[in-house]
Amino acid sequence: MSSLNLDDFTDLIERPDGGIRRDAEARRERQVVPPGSLGRLDELGEWLAAAQSAVPVRPVEQPRVVLFAGDHGVAELGVSARPAGSAAELVREVLEGGRPVSVLARRLGVPVRIVDMALDCDPEALPADVVRHRVRRGSGRIDIEDALTAQEAEAAFRAGVAVADEEADSGTDLIVLGDVSVGGTTAAGVLVGALCGVDASVVTGRGGLAIDDLAWMRKCAAIRDALRRARPVLGDQLQLLAAVGGADLAAMTGFLLQCAVRKLPVVLDGVVTAACALVGQRIAFRAPDWWLAAHDSGEPGQAKALDRMALEPLLTHGVTVGEATGGLLALPLIQSAAALAAELPEKPEDSETPEPPTETGDPTATEGPAGAVGPTGEAN
Repeated sequence: MSSLNLDDFTDLIERPDGGIRRDAEARRERQVVPPGSLGRLDELGEWLAAAQSAVPVRPVEQPRVVLFAGDHGVAELGVSARPAGSAAELVREVLEGGRPVSVLARRLGVPVRIVDMALDCDPEALPADVVRHRVRRGSGRIDIEDALTAQEAEAAFRAGVAVADEEADSGTDLIVLGDVSVGGTTAAGVLVGALCGVDASVVTGRGGLAIDDLAWMRKCAAIRDALRRARPVLGDQLQLLAAVGGADLAAMTGFLLQCAVRKLPVVLDGVVTAACALVGQRIAFRAPDWWLAAHDSGEPGQAKALDRMALEPLLTHGVTVGEATGGLLALPLIQSAAALAAELPEKPEDSETPEPPTETGDPTATEGPAGAVGPTGEAN
């Protein structure tokens, strides 16, 4: 019998401080640049202040990229442009600095952490700190079998919680969350379709490398078949993740929820993180208040999930590569919002707009056509 009670997260997760947010709004109204003139940067600054319980907001100084990695058995059906079981190659490229996330993280000075949950490779092929949380080698083919056993799903979820605690304890002040997977967008589409009650065609996208029409049809069929297996277990989110998720998705869900418990803000990258966030919302309805959607990747499943959580993407650049690349693109925007909220000066008290002059009541003063009055009371 599992000792993991997902209902506990509902009690443990609080909303960001509403009183602090009102204080941040009031401070913004006193600053020299009129409220609203910075667009969504105002909203971002106020959201950060509430998440930090601090006015003025503190700068984001210790962000970190966290990537959960895994291979999905459903990739055997040709639903991805990458070969099944090849996610480990992507992980090695990230570690060697050759992926987009590596370049951006290096440029921005942000450390990248990779957590292997179910890569289909020998664990000795990767650094020990990457593989230490691995639950299994690859996840099951979700169109015909469960991705994980119940025990594996719980272990993966708990691993995500542990990683969140490690990050919070180390002083990380913002997480940019992403995935490194092959077949992960298919599993994500199933989760979104099941939780939103829509058909496979509504949530099936082209993936990171824009699969062709035949591959899209195979992917759509795989999601359709997996949805049939998902619907009977919708009432139990851990069982749902075991049936049609995967070790990396289960871990990401636990990570997101524990970050909300620890009041650690998270920036969501693409459709996989959005799907896990949607599962997290089903577990604890307040949790999405701690998350930001970085960008619109163009994946229909991501759009459906973000709409359900009322999260509006910060950017629309059509970035589909995954690996938290879109999340990192949004990071300078978030840091800029924090700097502006904290550092813009307030208006001096005596700079308030003066009240218009009151009427004198002089019956001899008559206005001319332009409102100008001469010294004798006659209009100039």
